[in-house]
Amino acid sequence: MTSDLFITGTDTDVGKTVLSALLVAALGRKYWKPIQTGAREGTDRQTVMRWAAITADQAYPETYLFDPPVSPHLAAKQQGISIDLQRIRRPASADPIIIEGAGGVLVPINENAFMLDLIGKLGAPAIVASRTALGTINHTLLTLSAIRQARLTVHGVVMIGTENVENRLAIERYGDVPVIGWIPWLDKIDRDILQSVFENRFDKNAFV
Repeated sequence: MTSDLFITGTDTDVGKTVLSALLVAALGRKYWKPIQTGAREGTDRQTVMRWAAITADQAYPETYLFDPPVSPHLAAKQQGISIDLQRIRRPASADPIIIEGAGGVLVPINENAFMLDLIGKLGAPAIVASRTALGTINHTLLTLSAIRQARLTVHGVVMIGTENVENRLAIERYGDVPVIGWIPWLDKIDRDILQSVFENRFDKNAFV
């Protein structure tokens, strides 16, 4: 597989950044997060660089960078600007990129656009990061429904947390989607650990 992948999630703090770092490390891809909020506590770009052990030239700078840990539309408003979707352009690279979104697919970007619109603009298939815990079936199915209603491509779901086979089976059945990986809770995160999780917990055929 040579195309970009867009990492979205069922909600915030679900594990999009650890999934992004894992795919960057395991597949040897570059990383880009177009919109970053909450930057006063550090950026996801810095985190992925550290976890995946990549250099700055392998992780593209954000198009929009905001300090407050709030939704993109609100962070921009607090800074007195509006996010222009047309200004967000894929980095000029022949290499495939792991693109990380901000929050879930219906997070507003500006007065008229949502994260779904950014996924559509960039044209990358979406991987949905979801929790394994109670409530994940509803959240994941709603996310999948929104992506499909927007006529975008779902590449698969990756579940994060304590393994829950029944929730996985339910998401695959009712969501009509493959769960292509599972990331357990990790006490330590580095490149070797991420690559090991990919080797042992992911369907590698989904990335061929």
